[in-house]
Amino acid sequence: PESAEEGTRGFLPCFRHFATQAIHVGQEPEQWSSMAVVPPISLSTTFKQQAPGQHSGFEYSRSGNPTRNCLEKAVAALDGAKYSLAYASGLAATVNIAHLLKAGDTIICMDDVYGGTNRYFQRIATEMGLKVIFVDCTKLECLAAAITPETKLVWIETPTNPNLKVIDIQGCADIVHKRKDLFLAVDNTFMSAYFQRPLALGADICMYSATKYMNGHSDVVMGLISVNCDNLYERLKFLQNALGAVPSPFDCYLCNRGLKTLPIRMKQHFHNALAVARYLESDPRVEKVIFPGLPSHPQHELMKRQCTGCPGMVTFYIKGNAEHAVTFLKALKLFALAESLGGYESLAEHPAIMTHSSVPKEDRDVLGISDTLIRMSIGLEDIEDLLEDLDQALKAAVIRIRQNSRRERERD
Repeated sequence: PESAEEGTRGFLPCFRHFATQAIHVGQEPEQWSSMAVVPPISLSTTFKQQAPGQHSGFEYSRSGNPTRNCLEKAVAALDGAKYSLAYASGLAATVNIAHLLKAGDTIICMDDVYGGTNRYFQRIATEMGLKVIFVDCTKLECLAAAITPETKLVWIETPTNPNLKVIDIQGCADIVHKRKDLFLAVDNTFMSAYFQRPLALGADICMYSATKYMNGHSDVVMGLISVNCDNLYERLKFLQNALGAVPSPFDCYLCNRGLKTLPIRMKQHFHNALAVARYLESDPRVEKVIFPGLPSHPQHELMKRQCTGCPGMVTFYIKGNAEHAVTFLKALKLFALAESLGGYESLAEHPAIMTHSSVPKEDRDVLGISDTLIRMSIGLEDIEDLLEDLDQALKAAVIRIRQNSRRERERD
């Protein structure tokens, strides 16, 4: 069988100086009178001014905070961006981006996206006068055909949540930028800055739920946005302050700390996820495995062309029905049955019941978010322990299938 090292070949080379920038950009001890190597947590909500309107760069902590500044500078460097902005959650970042638009404007959104994004666009943004249409952007011709004069924002995830479809970012950007008043936003949550740089591929906005890989420790809820355009930054900076959904200094400190190990964590996530995906793909108890790092993935070659590797997300269909999926999830011991992803610990969840329950059932059916679909976030544990846990949980599901078959025969 192909080794883990061989399985990671063919992707883009790692971004130069990434680990160095993660550790040093925005962290300069010279910015503090104490020369602290680790940026301090600045809890003050307000800052003394020398005279009315004359200050040292900070007025009120919603408008700007020293600890938040350190994080935003570091993230901008990792994204290859001029600017980055931090928010209280990934959805808060989404709301700020939507506020760039006005009533009557149209958003084109990838049809397979995070359930919270779908819910916000369908049930809230539309109530504010925005029109939202969902399109399979893996087919560039569908995206091009959906654009109208009213379209102002194209929103994609790649890979998507939960089906891990991969979208050609450069291809989307080429279509979008035929119009100067049209923006392309990429939710880069699943990839992190380590594996993918949407701005370098033509996107106007790179957005994250930093709750996931960017922080990486399942102890912070936060959103991030990176941009290169000066005007776009100024508009988003105004909205960040005006809407007020900013993270706390302590959360900024934690996320900033999480970035320091991002390169090491993402390499191990890739290594473990590839091993899990290969194991599941060879297992007769599994119907289908979806992982962009496998040659069987329909966009595997595209993934290699635009990314430096794959994150720890593996989706699969278990054989059987909803009862077998639930039995498998309840039998897991090392994997926690929980929503979210991107932390050091392994998680598993049932999208149709959990993260994507707010997506209308008819839409879930079209997207393939069925009762047997399971999404896993592969953590940093020893791989042999992860595989052992999967094996015993799959055995539990098989036992349930046999018990059901026996009951059916007895009834007949």
